Amino acid sequence: MLTRVLTCLAVAAGLAAAPAQAAPERERAVRVVVLDGVPARVHAATTQVVTVNRTQGHHARVTFWKKNDHGWVQSWRATDGRIGYGGLVPGPRRRQGTGTTPLGTYVLTYAFGTQRARGAWDIRYRQIRRGDYWVQDNASRHYNRYRNKSQGGFRWWLPTSHPDSSERLLDFRREYELAVVIDFNHGQVRHRGAGIFLHVNGAGATAGCVSVPRPFMRRLMRQLQPDRNPVIAIGR
Repeated sequence: MLTRVLTCLAVAAGLAAAPAQAAPERERAVRVVVLDGVPARVHAATTQVVTVNRTQGHHARVTFWKKNDHGWVQSWRATDGRIGYGGLVPGPRRRQGTGTTPLGTYVLTYAFGTQRARGAWDIRYRQIRRGDYWVQDNASRHYNRYRNKSQGGFRWWLPTSHPDSSERLLDFRREYELAVVIDFNHGQVRHRGAGIFLHVNGAGATAGCVSVPRPFMRRLMRQLQPDRNPVIAIGR
């Protein structure tokens, strides 16, 4: 069965970029094509790709690929990956709170987690500390950014039932033992969604992220190299 992922590659950027209220996400004319789950045409600068293909319900096949002189080589895969409870939706049509995972190709920018940093990791890493949140407050200029409540600038005290409630990262110690930020909605388009990560499996479906078994994440952290421009391609 032919499976295609054909999307623009989002531009990686810093953590403190100015918000864009209604502008489209910044893109560059780079495309990733995946045929039958295999990277077929990828920007020359990208030599590491994680592919995600839904198999049934909220379950997905997640594969890590590396490119060498002979082409793309599958390094390893997980057949028990997870996606959002709301299914898949094209990135520009995603809405916050729907539990959907955005289709598309996105840069894997940096990592965070409850584990202490390891010297073997090349990807930038931030250890979660008390008071750390992922901002989902649509009224905040720090929407879709990692921020500590001591820095202010968002309503961290909102109850979890509130639609603008931000995510207190230590509430998800299992899932966020290790997590890599998927650079979805870096342009901070309000109500499109915030906090889309690749992280360790929890008990079931995610709220929009992609999750994989713990051994997959531990191995991935040792392999991701920023100078190889790693991306994640999420398809059907």
